[in-house]
Amino acid sequence: MKKITGTILAMSISFLTMATNGEKKVYKVDQKVSSVEWLAKKVTGSHDGTITIEKGEIEETDGMITGGIIHIDMNGIVVTDIKDKSTNAKLLGHLMSDDFFGVKDFPSASLKINDSKQIEGNKHLIMGDLTIKGKTHPIEIPTTLLKEDGKLVAIGEATVDRTKYDIKYGSGQFFEGLGDRMIYDEFTVKFKVGAK
Repeated sequence: MKKITGTILAMSISFLTMATNGEKKVYKVDQKVSSVEWLAKKVTGSHDGTITIEKGEIEETDGMITGGIIHIDMNGIVVTDIKDKSTNAKLLGHLMSDDFFGVKDFPSASLKINDSKQIEGNKHLIMGDLTIKGKTHPIEIPTTLLKEDGKLVAIGEATVDRTKYDIKYGSGQFFEGLGDRMIYDEFTVKFKVGAK
């Protein structure tokens, strides 16, 4: 019995040693299989669209995401819900102006991944720092991690409070009497990021 117990203990110690000294693997983000969709809501409706991932990498150790960075090209904002070209261009120009993302001065946004923790199965919580318009705040993003043909695929949805990044236009927090012109402070970003 002592011999069996000792063997199990030795195996456990060996497993823990392997789990904590795993080799780090770095995946490069593949733009061709990656997509980002945004949704912003206001009192009278909503607008949605896509945005372009510029480049990025994801670090994995022992099956866990342990680091990385994703760069977003803010010049790659696209509005998809408005079909009229003139109206679409008007909204797009406003989004790129200083009222919103100030793309001329801040052409790139980024997510720096610091760590993650497993919730259950392939469900993880990514913890990182999101930078928009030169302002950085911590963020936690529920994410599903998959392995497909040697590629790492991360699928999830992030909720972002735009006012933390000095995007206050139409916010009920900062302006009174907006009525049905009020824009909600939070917007969502759905993503599928493939890396290899």
